[in-house]
Amino acid sequence: MLYYLFEYLDKTLDVPGTGVFQYITFRSALAIMLSLMISTIYGKKIINFLRNQQVGETVRELGLEGQTQKAGTPTMGGLIIIIATLIPVVLLAKLNNIYIILLIVTTLWMGTIGFIDDYIKIFKKDKQGLKGIFKVIGQVGLGLIVGSVLYFHPGVTVRERSSTPITFNQSQNEISQIPVDYKSTTTTIPFTKNNELDYAQILKPFTDDYQNWAWLVFIPIVIFIITAVSNGANLTDGIDGLAAGTSAISVLALGIFTFVSGNIIFSSYLNIMYIPNSGEMTVFIASFVGALIGFLWYNSYPASVFMGDTGSLTIGGIIAVLAISVRKEMLLPVLCAIFFAESLSVIIQVSYFKYTKKRFGEGRRVFLMSPLHHHYQKKGYHESKIVTRFWIVTILLAIVSIVTLKLR
Repeated sequence: MLYYLFEYLDKTLDVPGTGVFQYITFRSALAIMLSLMISTIYGKKIINFLRNQQVGETVRELGLEGQTQKAGTPTMGGLIIIIATLIPVVLLAKLNNIYIILLIVTTLWMGTIGFIDDYIKIFKKDKQGLKGIFKVIGQVGLGLIVGSVLYFHPGVTVRERSSTPITFNQSQNEISQIPVDYKSTTTTIPFTKNNELDYAQILKPFTDDYQNWAWLVFIPIVIFIITAVSNGANLTDGIDGLAAGTSAISVLALGIFTFVSGNIIFSSYLNIMYIPNSGEMTVFIASFVGALIGFLWYNSYPASVFMGDTGSLTIGGIIAVLAISVRKEMLLPVLCAIFFAESLSVIIQVSYFKYTKKRFGEGRRVFLMSPLHHHYQKKGYHESKIVTRFWIVTILLAIVSIVTLKLR
């Protein structure tokens, strides 16, 4: 809203200095400072409110060191992240931007699913929370919305230079061309020279009209990515500061991709896909990163609050939508490798246990406990050491991901 106010002051009343709000970098800087202030200053009040409402974590006995001391710690702290993210976005972002609308919808949608899950666990005294099938339905529903909007909405385009000549420059002996925005299901393949893949090509062997049927491939891919990343974030949220810290690092890297992809000069220099209007997501990302870092003020060991599914599902959904929107979803196994490893450890553990129980009559395990962070806890590592090392790994992988802008 402040963006539109200052735009009016600049263009209509010509008030000096108000034009600075036109710059994404300025609004992003304001967004991260404002979200940090909200999450740190008002985060304590939200925690006290949750404590007064007896919204405490019920800890299952898993034989982990320091586990019993966490019983009763307020959960649903994801509300801090959501509030601290959305307030700066509403104030500073262009609210008619389709990418901002999608991210706000994603935040509220996944936040609601997570909130319902936490509510059932706490107030209905059901440790299972929201049944898995309903979580999946919610994730698939969001995937349908995001996939459909990204495919059909006229404001979601990429840009290339037109092959239609419009002028001939005799002195330069060359044909000038005009930029053209067009609909595309193209994405980026990391570490390759000709690094673009059009999902529509998957249908080419089956129909000559494959471009018009590309949504049959694109939307299911979006659904899968949103479901996988949100569940991965949910599994990663198991020890103090792990999910929030790793997510902040990954989102910051996505912010760099978003900024350069939405800037015609940088995208041209880096020879990457230019995505018109996508740079506005940088404001959302700045606000989100500020909220995550501010949340860490209370969530770092020993945690004063847990994010719960309210936060973890929201974080995963936002990261997935950001990556898909900026056409970097194929980088997620690298950028969000911690999420991937946590999810894979659970899949391996459960699958191997069922296999050995069926074959030998006794279930066996690959890990001491899954998800992966619990395996290291069982090996005797303190949780703060595990978190710090996972952060370091995420930083290294974020750098590798950023380097793919030039390393092909």
